[in-house]
Amino acid sequence: MKKTLTLKDTLVAIVIALVFGIIYKVGTIPYDLLKPFGLQLEQVIYGFWFMAGPFAMLIIRKPGVALIAEAAAALIETFLAGGMGMQSFVYGIGQGLACELIFLMTRYRRFTLDTATISGLLACLASFLIDWPYGYLAVQPWALTLIIVFRFIGTIIITGFLTYYLAKAMEKTGVAQMVRPITKDDYDALK
Repeated sequence: MKKTLTLKDTLVAIVIALVFGIIYKVGTIPYDLLKPFGLQLEQVIYGFWFMAGPFAMLIIRKPGVALIAEAAAALIETFLAGGMGMQSFVYGIGQGLACELIFLMTRYRRFTLDTATISGLLACLASFLIDWPYGYLAVQPWALTLIIVFRFIGTIIITGFLTYYLAKAMEKTGVAQMVRPITKDDYDALK
């Protein structure tokens, strides 16, 4: 398989980003609904904002796709009147670069539940690094612990499992074959 991005790959990544940009915007609703309850429960929803990169990578499987999809999804969320403005784009770039790391480490050859989950966890870590200057030092230790634990749990469930099985469901429909031909390993995995 050719490892360089084609125009078709880029366009599919942008379409994926469009869908996830809308999901990112809609994701603010449950996030905001959980906030008043305290206990940092809204952090469980945070995994939604890391989905575009791993999902695009699981479908397209080429270097740079996670970065393009994550950054574009954040930009689309911004255009849909996201509350954070262009700061969302900064998060998208940071999270997209973080998503790419695990796939780069596997030389873009491993597209499993493990790599999708680790990709999401790396994006989660990037979100903490970008968030850090915005006041984590002022947060009580118990609250910071809950933020970290709930965000990582949400990332594992949403960005890991949900993203992986959503990509698998798309593969079963044959949609993924439009961007990449199915290999014997892929076919065997569907049985």
